[in-house]
Amino acid sequence: MSEVSEERIRANLAAFERRPAPDAAGLRRAAVTVCVLRGREPYLIVIRRAPRGRNAGQWALPGGVLDPGEQAADGALRELAEETSLTGVEVAGLLDDFVTDSGFVITPVVAFGGTQRAVADPREVAAVHEIPLERLLAPGVPRWRGRLLQMPLGPSIVIHAPTGAILWQFAEVCLRGRPQRVYGLAQPSWTRT
Repeated sequence: MSEVSEERIRANLAAFERRPAPDAAGLRRAAVTVCVLRGREPYLIVIRRAPRGRNAGQWALPGGVLDPGEQAADGALRELAEETSLTGVEVAGLLDDFVTDSGFVITPVVAFGGTQRAVADPREVAAVHEIPLERLLAPGVPRWRGRLLQMPLGPSIVIHAPTGAILWQFAEVCLRGRPQRVYGLAQPSWTRT
């Protein structure tokens, strides 16, 4: 897996002290999967939401609202399978919860999916994009526009918080071994729908 290995990601994640969000009235729970796959080089997937429904057209990690009583990892993997057909993935650990301006607590689940390929469910996902892990470490990633974090990950892929914040924390914690916190990063107004 080049310089970015599964073993390195696991070791860095194991050394990270995750911070869950405290329970608060009115917050809804959700989970996403940062799914690392193997191809010519290791990569993760991001999706572009379908042009209708919640967060229409936005860049995201596969995921969604947890069912009542569902644990974050179970919900993240359920959503991953529903949206991208990826199954049998192995959970490596969790990153910090991210509290959104729209009233969600998102738990990011880091997982490994081997060599399988994602297939978008057109009811929920307009497109699946493969992002080489090395791209997360490239100069200029992240970049800042005032208080807004941007993750420029491709010619037409610029991702903001909350997804951009989760990807930045994944890059810092899992790839670089740095204990980066992303709680409270500014979110663009259009992510609040």
